[in-house]
Amino acid sequence: MVSDYFYGKIIAMEVKHIRRALAPMLMHALRRRPVVALLGPRQVGKTTLAFVMSAKALNKQVTYLDLELDSNRAKLANLEEYLRRYQNQLLILDEAQLVPELFPVLRGLVDERIRAGERAGQFLLLGSASRDLFHQSSESLAGRIRFLELTPFSLSEVSVVDPLVDPTEKLWFQGGFPDSFLSDAQDSWDWRGDFIDTYLERDIPLFGPNVPAQRMRRFWQMLAHMHGQQVNFSNLGKSLEVTHTTIRNYLDLLTDMYMIRQLPAWAGNTKKRLVKSPKIYLRDTGLLHRLLSITEFDDLLGHPVIGASWEGFVIENILRTVGDKWEPSYFRASTGSEIDLVLEQGKRHVWAVEIKRTLSPKVRAGFHSGAETIGATKKWLIYSGEERYPLGNGVEAIGLPEFLTLFTESKQ
Repeated sequence: MVSDYFYGKIIAMEVKHIRRALAPMLMHALRRRPVVALLGPRQVGKTTLAFVMSAKALNKQVTYLDLELDSNRAKLANLEEYLRRYQNQLLILDEAQLVPELFPVLRGLVDERIRAGERAGQFLLLGSASRDLFHQSSESLAGRIRFLELTPFSLSEVSVVDPLVDPTEKLWFQGGFPDSFLSDAQDSWDWRGDFIDTYLERDIPLFGPNVPAQRMRRFWQMLAHMHGQQVNFSNLGKSLEVTHTTIRNYLDLLTDMYMIRQLPAWAGNTKKRLVKSPKIYLRDTGLLHRLLSITEFDDLLGHPVIGASWEGFVIENILRTVGDKWEPSYFRASTGSEIDLVLEQGKRHVWAVEIKRTLSPKVRAGFHSGAETIGATKKWLIYSGEERYPLGNGVEAIGLPEFLTLFTESKQ
C-alpha cells in the first residue's frame, strides 16, 4: 500500500510535470530481474519513484518496509520466515544496507522462487550508500541484482517544468534535490541547512567512524572552498589535525554517500608528466552554495567560486546524462595543458570539453595541446549562451542544454 505521504509526493511531481529519466530503466529492471537496487542520496526521491514505477511495471501487491525504523527491523528477527510471507509480491526494503544479514537469505529465496517460475520483481532494495559500500553485502546476489542510481534533478528533467522560465539558474543555485528545487528561495535555503545538519548528526555516523559532527562540518566546508580543485590530503590533514589517511577516509565516505564526486585524472599512455590527483566537486551545487553561505543568486554572480561552481554544475549534469557508457576524467600536464572534462568511449570517441561561464567564450592554448595529447576526436566549449557555432581549430561552442541532447537523442 502507498501511504498518503507518498501519494502527496507523487501528485506534486505530476503537477510539476517532472518525469525522472531513470524511470524507464527502473521499470525495465523490475520486469527483468528478481532483485533491483535503487541507490542514491537521501531525499532524492527514491521511495516516491519506487512506488510509482513498481505499480506501473508489475501486476502484484507492493509492500514497503523502512529498515531505519526499530519497529520494522524487529520484524526481521526471524528473517527468512518473515520474507517468505511476501511470495508473489514485491517487497520494497528501504535502507537495506543497514541489515547486511539480509542478503544471503535473499539469495536462497530468490533462487527458490525462480525455480517456481517467479523470475522478476521480487525485491526492490533502496539504499543511500554507494554501490561500492552496498556491494560488500550484496556479493551473494551476483547475477540476480541490477544496480541503478537515482541522482538529484538534472537539467534535462526540469526543462519542461515551466516553458516560460529558464530552469538553469534555479537548478544551479538551489540544487537538484526535489524539496530544494521545488521550493521558493527561503524554503530551499532552510531545507538545505536542515539536510546538511541531518547528514552530519545522523547519517554519516551510521556509515563512518565516530567523527565529531563539528569536525566533519569543517571538513565539508573546506571541500566547498576547494570545489573544482585537486585534493591535497596532507594540507587538509594539517588543517584538521588528523593524518592524510584519515582525510582520505573522510573523503571516500562523503563520496560513498553521494555528496562528493572525485573526478580522476586522465591516465592515458603518454611521455608527458601528468597530474594524478583527483579533482573534487560537491555533486549538488545547492549544497555547495549553502556551505559557502551564498544566500542570493546575485551574490553567486560576484563570488570567487562562480567559475568552479558552474564547472561542477555542468560536469555533474553531463555525467548524470551519459551514465556509465562514457569514462570521465580531467587532463592536466605539468606544462600547463589542461582540459576540464575528458569523455571517452574507447578510442573511437574521445571528447575534450572546456567549460566557461561567459557569453564570449575563448579557448586557451593549453586546451588545444591537451586535446592533441589525448587524441581528441571532438572538441567542445560549453558556455552560458544558447547558440551553437564553430570557434576554429575544430572547437564548437555549445550551450549546456543542447550538449545534453547529444546523448539523450542517441539513446532513442
